[in-house]
Amino acid sequence: MFFFFLTLFCISIFLVGKVIAPFFASLLLGIVIAGIFRPVFKKLHRFMPARPASVITCLAVFFIVFIPVVFFVGILSREALGLYTLAKDAVFSKNLIDFLESTRALERINEFLIRANINTHITWRELIDPLTEVGKNLGFSLFQQARFLTSNLLNLVFYFFLMLIVVFYMFMDGERFIQYMYDLSPLKDEHDRKLFEKFNGMAGAVLIGNGLGGLIQGVAGGVLFWSLGLNSPFLWGVIMGFLAFLPIVGIGVIMLPAALFFLLTGSLGKGFFIAGFYAVLSWGVEYLFKPKLVGDRVAMHPLIVFFSIIGGLNVYGLLGIIYGPLIATLFLTLSDIYFSTFQSMVEPGKGILDSWSDQ
Repeated sequence: MFFFFLTLFCISIFLVGKVIAPFFASLLLGIVIAGIFRPVFKKLHRFMPARPASVITCLAVFFIVFIPVVFFVGILSREALGLYTLAKDAVFSKNLIDFLESTRALERINEFLIRANINTHITWRELIDPLTEVGKNLGFSLFQQARFLTSNLLNLVFYFFLMLIVVFYMFMDGERFIQYMYDLSPLKDEHDRKLFEKFNGMAGAVLIGNGLGGLIQGVAGGVLFWSLGLNSPFLWGVIMGFLAFLPIVGIGVIMLPAALFFLLTGSLGKGFFIAGFYAVLSWGVEYLFKPKLVGDRVAMHPLIVFFSIIGGLNVYGLLGIIYGPLIATLFLTLSDIYFSTFQSMVEPGKGILDSWSDQ
């Protein structure tokens, strides 16, 4: 009897999964955003009933999230097309190479290589062509993504309002839903709570800590590039905002080559200013702003965060910034539960191991 029930139950889970699969992103984002905005809802709930407090909080989510996204996509589309056109322009590429050759920087490097008995000769064409190709592909890819969003604005609005419905009911019935999941889970309540707290903490770290940190670095980097007269400052600011999510590399991928470019072209003041600006901005956000904002809610090895975001972007697209770290959190939390509870059953006599998630 039990196995028959278990079979039916598994089939029902599979069928329910198929039904909600098209709306999985809206469901997950709704749950995550509800967790982030819950303090706002609780403050409002002190002065009014739950339903109007939930409605007002959802309106705040709409104006804080949806309106800026639509504005951002429109500008991004124009800037990305500009980058693609500029990178594709053979005349611009030739003029840039002629200008760099006039600096004689590579001549000095080639002379050093000859003295070091290294039989190679570097040209600006070899260095610029791959960067031009990357710029062209990046600009075209971002333009396609932005154009897809703008041409499917109705779908974007539909899925966003689905997410708002999830947010609304998570405020109204979120605690009952979480308790229902605890009761349904075969794990102990303490393990379920650990999973939920880790997920909630990681979501907050990604969307609040990394999101605001990326916004600050992206805006600051874009304003810097605009003040220096560089092309597509908004687009470069967006790219730096996304790169800020990645530990280890961050906005240095854009800032340091820009500083090197000015140094090679003889603008030493601009080059050193960009390098110093990057160092202060990156250090301030990573070691002052984020720890104060996020605290110790999430402790995960930077290498795991790096590969989880890169892998998430590769598999799930833009939402991989959220999915990747959450999947890594699931694995590491289950690993902790295994080490603390089940390892002694599977491997008697083996001690509890330290998890990378706490490094």
